[in-house]
Amino acid sequence: MSMPEPQSREPVSRHLLSDEAAAELSHIPTEVIDFGEAPPLAPASPLAQGEVRAILLSLLLAMFLAALDQTIVATALPTIGRQFGDVENLSWVITAYLLSSTAVAPVFGSLADIYGRRATIIASLSLFIAGSVMCALAPSLLVLILGRALQGLGGGGIMPIVQTVISDVVTPRERGQYQAYFSGVWVSAGIGGPILGGAFAEHLHWSMIFWINLPLAIGALALLLPKMAKIPVYHRRRKVDWLGGVLLMASAMAVMLMLTWGGTRFAWLSPTILALAGAAVLLASSFIWHALRAPEPFLPLQLMSGTVVPWAMAAGGFAMGAMIGLTVHMPLYYEAVYHLTASQSGLALIPIAAVSVLGAAFTGRAMVKVERYKRIAIIGTSFSALMAAAIAVLTPLPLWLFLAMLSLFSIGLGTVFPVTVVSIQNAVARPQIGTATGAMNFFRALMASFTVAAFTAVLMIAFGGELQLGGTEHRHAIGTVASADMVAAFRWVFAAAAVMLAGSATCVAIMEERKLAGPEQSDPPPLEMAE
Repeated sequence: MSMPEPQSREPVSRHLLSDEAAAELSHIPTEVIDFGEAPPLAPASPLAQGEVRAILLSLLLAMFLAALDQTIVATALPTIGRQFGDVENLSWVITAYLLSSTAVAPVFGSLADIYGRRATIIASLSLFIAGSVMCALAPSLLVLILGRALQGLGGGGIMPIVQTVISDVVTPRERGQYQAYFSGVWVSAGIGGPILGGAFAEHLHWSMIFWINLPLAIGALALLLPKMAKIPVYHRRRKVDWLGGVLLMASAMAVMLMLTWGGTRFAWLSPTILALAGAAVLLASSFIWHALRAPEPFLPLQLMSGTVVPWAMAAGGFAMGAMIGLTVHMPLYYEAVYHLTASQSGLALIPIAAVSVLGAAFTGRAMVKVERYKRIAIIGTSFSALMAAAIAVLTPLPLWLFLAMLSLFSIGLGTVFPVTVVSIQNAVARPQIGTATGAMNFFRALMASFTVAAFTAVLMIAFGGELQLGGTEHRHAIGTVASADMVAAFRWVFAAAAVMLAGSATCVAIMEERKLAGPEQSDPPPLEMAE
């Protein structure tokens, strides 16, 4: 059997696909499947289990790179500032990476659907390596910031491509069980990054935080590329809508700058923030106008509609926002209320960052065996919302009890991530998985930035705008705030987290629960190197 001629623009009939591929697409409405020049959808992956393990290990390594460079730089910033004699602009070393990595996530997701996974993973890792070298050799802070922006272009592409490649080699039903491995990577980077960054800056040289990326990135490529030729091909060559991509990235950067600067560097009603808000609205409106009229838009808006994708994105965004928002602000609470040191506060973040992996791992493994997988996330996020509400009402608590309740909160929160990722990838056509995955990561990053800004605004309002939440006066500011006042302010933060998790549970409940393609049962294979 053969596919329609490449010039055909008619939707592909299901009877032209292999039996297994047709079964996998049986739940997708025919009107959204328009492959055009797509190659035939391959049947089951021809990869052996050892090859799948090697691919997953290389993907874990690539993801570790992207996650590590969001955290490893922070503890080295004072040393970098002293060397370049510029402390005022140090925050741009982190901001530049976050801005560029967030803006390009949907771009690389779409490019993976157009040019294929191999070309885009090479491009993203190459940009990441080039940016790392530029940072390591930077003669000035300006060059270092530009290098971080270049590094972010590569790092922002790694995450959606990694998740897309996973969808190519693992069926939706089995995919959730790998979530714990990838969540563990983020936890390791979140905990180990600041420790490594501080050690390199203190005992070696700050440039080592960038040089270490080279062997890791090259190792990831060396592991991955020989196996990628055997991965089924699902991308479709088509004309790239560069105007749509530029408008999307520009609007994202305007939103991110507004959320990053608002309430901290500039007042929310300052001309700068208002100008950024206006630019964001104008650029986003232009993108939507263009996407509705372009024959093949960069990000098809109809992909963001339906009964699965928008609700799954919202559910995951609420949960990610609550987790990142608390992670950013909890050290302030620990130091002011429990009088912990900075390093002790870092360790006390483990219940938020690390324990959520347990919820993700349980849910991912359960999705292999249960048909009503959505219920796990509904129960988990509802329980998490109750824990956050209980903390808001009962605080202050003994530290051990507070950490225990925070751990329970994180376990429930972790259940939503595998369900939402797999549901999105299970609901769209194969040649659109990269686009949908990139859009999902983009939305989560925006929600995380919005929540951090919202929680900061809540605390600033509670303290009448007198609390300095960042910069060199951070420690002094903590000392000027009474413990009771900090507790009262954070009650609103915990209450906001409870509302967000309740919103996540509601979105999962509304989301359509579609049958996952793949075997009914599967024992998760150990993730070890093939012999």
